[in-house]
Amino acid sequence: MPFLSEIPDFTFKKPMAAMVIANSMLSAVPGVSAAGKNPKATLMTPNLDGNLILNGPDYNSEIPLSPRGCATPATITRAMFEMCSIDPVIVNAGLVNTPDFPCIDVYGKAGQDPRYNNAVENPEELYKRGITIGKHFGKYSDLLVLGESVPGGTTTALCVLRALGYSAGVSSSFIENPTNLKSEICRQTIERIKKDKVTSPFDIIKYAGDPMMPVVAGIVKGYNGQVVLSGGTQMLSVCAHIKSLGEKMPPFVTTIYVKNDKSAAIEKSALEVGATGWYVDPDFKNIGIDSLARYENGEVKEGAVLSGALWLAYMSGFSKEEIFTQIKDYMKIFRCKNSENMS
Repeated sequence: MPFLSEIPDFTFKKPMAAMVIANSMLSAVPGVSAAGKNPKATLMTPNLDGNLILNGPDYNSEIPLSPRGCATPATITRAMFEMCSIDPVIVNAGLVNTPDFPCIDVYGKAGQDPRYNNAVENPEELYKRGITIGKHFGKYSDLLVLGESVPGGTTTALCVLRALGYSAGVSSSFIENPTNLKSEICRQTIERIKKDKVTSPFDIIKYAGDPMMPVVAGIVKGYNGQVVLSGGTQMLSVCAHIKSLGEKMPPFVTTIYVKNDKSAAIEKSALEVGATGWYVDPDFKNIGIDSLARYENGEVKEGAVLSGALWLAYMSGFSKEEIFTQIKDYMKIFRCKNSENMS
């Protein structure tokens, strides 16, 4: 397929990008998330992503890698933002570890395991705070590319989508999607929801979601320009939440790696929700960098505004060749710390 599946019919003059970061304690459950060297390490991943995207790489550090050696998407995101002269904004929706970099804080708490506890505290208040942020962003830009970093978020996405009545599947950062584990977590969560006769949109987020979801939904509500959500099934679940509130859903963009994940069936899921999805083909198999070529095998696939940053670079007039050159030049910063093939 071409680099972008579709060229949207709108223009922009003042783009901006933001990433909403949060934790769900589900990522600490062994086997749920590959967004870290081990389950406990995933609780720090949103902070690491936020710092890398905001401040760029530490020249003495290694490339942040998944357990199987796949480079974090935040590296590519930062490279694209530098290319587009974008200074991103990080929004803290609820973390285990306090950020050590500047960000907008909605003063939320980290998401809990929805099998045993309410997942999100005060989601309606988080939504209102998101609206305030969205209004602020709208004063300075006419296009907002809005992404997330929430390890374990595909599992909360599954819970929310199913709780809203959709038969959707979800993607995974693993090559082999742990569908049985996710389905069992979802089954237990839905049992709690049915037992307590939960039906309202915010109560569903309270029981089954993560803090990112109501904050992103609120930002979309408050923003008066064009929003493009960056992410796969996690952002599809946000679209479903926005729809449940009676609001207009923005389009989302994700990678072809999510599109090709049969367990996610994101095209079918988007059709069921009624959301508009666009797809980016990074073509990492031909970039000559081993830790990115692994994306072609189905590992990681998406996250940390990866698809949105690539989409924005292309929509801003940069060619695929220029995007490849920027990525390769940027990754050379880490070359002395990570031994890998780079052509």
